[in-house]
Amino acid sequence: MSRPVDFALFALFLFAGACPLRAQGINPRNPPPPPPAAPAQPATSPAHPAAPPPAAEKPIDPTVPPPPPTEEDDASDASPSAASSEPAFDPLHAQRSLEVGKFYLNKGIYDAAIDRFIEAANYQPSLAMPWRLLGEAYEKKREYPKAIEAYNKYLEIVPHAGDAAKIKKTVSELEEKFAQDAPKKPDP
Repeated sequence: MSRPVDFALFALFLFAGACPLRAQGINPRNPPPPPPAAPAQPATSPAHPAAPPPAAEKPIDPTVPPPPPTEEDDASDASPSAASSEPAFDPLHAQRSLEVGKFYLNKGIYDAAIDRFIEAANYQPSLAMPWRLLGEAYEKKREYPKAIEAYNKYLEIVPHAGDAAKIKKTVSELEEKFAQDAPKKPDP
């Protein structure tokens, strides 16, 4: 017996909610008007009469990485101790670069994968996974010294990783391969 009552109450609330929209002259199929313009900015102080008007801020798009610093940005730094070579901490772009790098690695496009793993490591230096995958990409490209360096960096960040023993074994095997390949290459 309660089902017809529940349905009747639901229908009553449904129609009661629609009536105020009609009473207000609102058509739910039309989009609402844009918000009113922001209030006018106060006049600039007499100390800065030639200050440019503030630029309209654009919304941030998380799919676009930040632009690299320009020479003007480097020159405008107030403190010379702030090094522009420091990586920008950006975990979102680090994760995206890591995912794209994995895609390229699985497709066999090792140069693109390497670029993305390096980018991920620059965006989030404490992240260990880019270094492990970077070592794997270099290993597949047969660039053993770079693979060894990347694997060692991975072990430096996460010394007690679950796969640390496997990575150490891989590093020793790569060192042996590099030692065997080194005499075969002629000196320039």
